[in-house]
Amino acid sequence: MENKHLEQSEYDQFRTFLEQQCGIVLGDNKLYLVKSRLAPLMSRFSVDSLSALVSKTLSPHERQLRAAVVDAMTTNETLWFRDQYPFELLKTKIFPEFKDLRRPVKIWSAASSSGQEPYSIAMSANEYQTSNPGALKMGVQIVGTDISNTMLDMCKNAEYDALALARGLSPERKKKFFADSGNGMAKVNEPIRRMVNFRHLNLLDSYALLGKFDVIFCRNVLIYFSPDVKAKIISQFAQALNPNGYLFLGASESMAGLNNDFDMLRCNPGIIYQKKS
Repeated sequence: MENKHLEQSEYDQFRTFLEQQCGIVLGDNKLYLVKSRLAPLMSRFSVDSLSALVSKTLSPHERQLRAAVVDAMTTNETLWFRDQYPFELLKTKIFPEFKDLRRPVKIWSAASSSGQEPYSIAMSANEYQTSNPGALKMGVQIVGTDISNTMLDMCKNAEYDALALARGLSPERKKKFFADSGNGMAKVNEPIRRMVNFRHLNLLDSYALLGKFDVIFCRNVLIYFSPDVKAKIISQFAQALNPNGYLFLGASESMAGLNNDFDMLRCNPGIIYQKKS
């Protein structure tokens, strides 16, 4: 029988490991989360106790196990057109500002999870172009990044089950942007898939190789980081944005006291941040 007990000292060691690897800070009361996320890995790596799994994870030589553990701890649920307003602001404010741009509009989804956010951005761009013929002639290029290779594989496959499709996706959009692939699954249409390119990235690393962006989405991610790491990430976002570029954070997230590179714009509804020129 699998032993899922973990001593407080072992939990504390694991918290330190996770923060060093990907910046995520676990509170004192998140032991249940570690148990639920890591328990499925015990049989996969032939370990009979959670304590032994954590101990092996702390070894720098266990690269495959370490990657699987980070993968398990950083996988988050998501949905289509989450909170609605960011995607409406793209169509009513941001795309109109860029409509005559003589190059592609570049957008980064900085924690793409299973792909719903970057594909929602692509669908919003398609809807804007459809209702504004001739606008954004050079198109929109979207980069989705994530630390989880499992999630990136899902993103690239762009195929979703009925449960995922039911979360935030209207019947009209499902009909327009998806093709039935059998067994209750549906795949994002090729024109939308072509707009998005996916890459592996740890937000603690450099963003220099990604290039510059007009818009960055990093929503419901910073809540997992310490204030110092948040400040570092926001500063790097500022460097990755073109002058007057836009940053979307989650509805409950704020950069107050962390950075002075942005102006906060109150919209109705929602808040976005614009890089100072």
